[in-house]
Amino acid sequence: MFWTATAIFLVAYALIISEKIHKTKVALFGAALTLITKVLLQHEAFNDMDLGVDWNVIFLLISMMVIINIMTKTGVFQYVAIKCAKVAKGEPFRIMILFAIITAVGSAFLDNVTTVLLLVPVTLLIAEQLEINPIPYLITEALASNIGGTATLIGDPPNIMIASKAGLSFMDFIYHLTPAIIIIFLLWMLAWKVLFGKRLHVRDDLKKRVMSLQEREQITNPVLLKKSLFVLSLTIFGFMLHGVFHYEPATVALMGATTLLLISGEEPQSILAEVEWPTIFFFIGLFIIIGGIVKVGLVADMSRAMIAVTNPQPDNMTMLAMVMLWFSAICSAIVDNIPFVATMNPLLIDMIHKIYGLESGTATVEHIQHLAMMPVWWSLALGACLGGNGSPIGASANVIVIGLSEKAGYKISFAQFLKYGVPVMILTVFLAMIYIYVRYFMLKWY
Repeated sequence: MFWTATAIFLVAYALIISEKIHKTKVALFGAALTLITKVLLQHEAFNDMDLGVDWNVIFLLISMMVIINIMTKTGVFQYVAIKCAKVAKGEPFRIMILFAIITAVGSAFLDNVTTVLLLVPVTLLIAEQLEINPIPYLITEALASNIGGTATLIGDPPNIMIASKAGLSFMDFIYHLTPAIIIIFLLWMLAWKVLFGKRLHVRDDLKKRVMSLQEREQITNPVLLKKSLFVLSLTIFGFMLHGVFHYEPATVALMGATTLLLISGEEPQSILAEVEWPTIFFFIGLFIIIGGIVKVGLVADMSRAMIAVTNPQPDNMTMLAMVMLWFSAICSAIVDNIPFVATMNPLLIDMIHKIYGLESGTATVEHIQHLAMMPVWWSLALGACLGGNGSPIGASANVIVIGLSEKAGYKISFAQFLKYGVPVMILTVFLAMIYIYVRYFMLKWY
C-alpha cells in the first residue's frame, strides 16, 4: 500500500505540473485509484477528517461562492473596483499594493479563501477597465493571503490546529506571529517594488477614463445589495467569533449562503450553476490522494526522520526550530498544509514525551508550552502557512485564484505561478528564520 499511495501521488503531481491533462481530471482519477486500490477506504475518504475530504473547506468554498455569485448581480464589485482605482489614481503598481494590503489584512481576520473570493472579481474588473493583464495582480493577492493569514489564530486552518494541540490563545498568535508577518510583508512589498515598480504601465487616457467613471452608477440593484451586505456582514462577524460560539467556518458560511439565497429572490439554478465546480472537485480529489500518503505513513516517516536528524535537547531546540521551519514550508508547498500539520502535531507531542522522559499521554500544558518548545511551535506555524506560496496547490487560496482566473479567460500555468511563488516562499521563510533565531535564541524574548 505504501508504494501504491506514493506512486499515485507522484504521478498525479507530475501530470498536474505538466498541464497536459486538466488538473481536476487528474485529481479525480487519482482519488478513484486511491479508493479502488483500497489505499484509502471509502468511509475513510468521506468520513475521516484527518485522512479524507475536509468538508469544512469544501462547504466554506461552495457557500462563499454562492454569496459572491448573488452579490455579483448588484454591481457592487464594479463599484469597489472603480473606487479602488480612483484611490490609487489609476497607477497600476499602487493598485497592486493596495489590493495586497487589503488581502493580507482581510486574510488575518477572516480566512484567506474568503478574502480572495471577494477580491478576485474586483481585480478582474479593474484590469478590464485599465486594459492590463490581471495575472500578476491575482498571483500577488494569492501570495498576500497566505502571508496575511499567518498572522492570527483564525487566519489559516493550520494555526487553529496548532493552537488546539499546544493550548495557545488568540493573543499568543498576535504577540508572537503578527510582528513577524508585518516585517515580512513590508520587506516583500519592497521586493515587489523593485520587480514591478517600473514594469507596470497604463496609458494616460485610460487613467483619465477610469477617474471619470461614476462608481455609484454601477449599483444596479440597491435592494439586493443591502440584503447581500447585511448577510455578508453577519457571516464575517460569525467567522471572527466562530471560536466563541464553537461553530466551524463552513457552518457559518452555509448559514449565510442559504439565508441570502432565500431572501434574494434569485433562482438557485442560475446561482449554483455559477459555482466554480471544477475547483471544488479538484479539492475533493486532492484531499483523497493526500489522505492516501498520510494513511500509509509517508508524511509521518519524513517528519520522524527530520526530528531524529535534529536531535533536539530539552533546553536547546535551535536546530529543530530552524529545520522545522524549512521542512514545514517545503512539505506544505508539495502537499496541503492541513494534513501536514495534522501529522506533525502528534509527532511533536510524542517527541515532548521522549525528551522529558514522560509516559505516553502524560505531558502537561507546562511541558507542551515549555519555553524551549515555543520556537518550534511558531516555526511549524510560519513554515506551514508561508510554505503554501511555494506551489499552485500549496494553499487553498492559490487553487481558488487560479480557478477563477481560468474561468475569466486568463490561464495561470503551474510554471507561471512557481516563477512568482517560489522566490516569495524562500524570501519570506528566510525572513521568518531570522525572526525566530533573533527573537528566541539571541534576545530570549519569549
